[in-house]
Formats: sequence, structure tokens, C-alpha cells
Amino acid sequence: MYIHVEPVNDKNREAVLALKIHETQKGFVESPEQCLKEAAEEKCWRPVGIYDGEQLVGFSMYGYFWQYLPFGRVWLDRLLIDRDYQGHGYGHIVLPMMIGKLRSEYHRKKIYLSVVEENQGAIHLYEKFGFQFNGETDVHGEKVMVLKETLNRSAERSAERNLN
Repeated sequence: MYIHVEPVNDKNREAVLALKIHETQKGFVESPEQCLKEAAEEKCWRPVGIYDGEQLVGFSMYGYFWQYLPFGRVWLDRLLIDRDYQGHGYGHIVLPMMIGKLRSEYHRKKIYLSVVEENQGAIHLYEKFGFQFNGETDVHGEKVMVLKETLNRSAERSAERNLN
């Protein structure tokens, strides 16, 4: 297993747009099409495809938003694993990998994300890696979670190995 991310570009855009979620997950995460439209309008977003070797298995979007004073915020958003690849442990590999990537790229300890309250599977995953609700809601009414502490060293090393 070689998990890595690649920026969405002309070569992989159609494959990213073809990613699907289960019907029961609709309303929990925006479609890749909606995400790419938002990324085109808001240049802070960085959309990426998630790969296992050469196989596209998911999508994520992240970015740094300076508007959150005094230091800005790093957001991990739209973590989506294609329905055909769910249940294979990708979320447990990708989440710490993305945390490591964001910390390395932006040099910030806190990472924010938002989640639909009914998405208990995602909440459980996020809490497992140290995210906690902070009492805020985002512009879409989703609950905001923040990761303040560092991952345990073994999770960080795993994330670093997968990025290299």
C-alpha cells in the first residue's frame, strides 16, 4: 500500500469527479464537483486526489485561511473515500497522513475541520485522532472540531512514511 495525494489537475479531474459515496452518506460531504467549484472561486483551497499507488481512492481539500484572527486557521475539509474503497482502512491511514502534511506545509499545531452532526462514523474517526468539538459551527451549520495536540509519534511516523 502506497498512499499519497496528488493535486487535482487536468489529468485527474475527470476521475476525481467520478468519485462516489454511499446513498446513506449523502448530505454528509459535498460532491467533488461542488468542492472543485468552490476551490476555483476561493483560491485558499487545495483540492487533492487520494491515491493507493496509481489507483484514485478518494478526495480531500485543505487550506489556510488568514481571515481567522489573530493567526489564521488551517482547515482540513472534504475528506471523502470512494464508496468502493470504504471499509478498507483508508480513513485511518489518510487522516494522520493529511494531518502530517498540513503541519509540515503550514507550520501550525491546530487543524480545524467541520462535520455534520449525524455523521457519526466520521466523528468517531476524527475523535480517535484527537479532534475535539470546540463549540463553534461553520457557515453551513456544521460543527467545528479542532486538533490541538500532536499525534502520537507512531501515527506521525506512519504519516511521514506515506507522504514520502
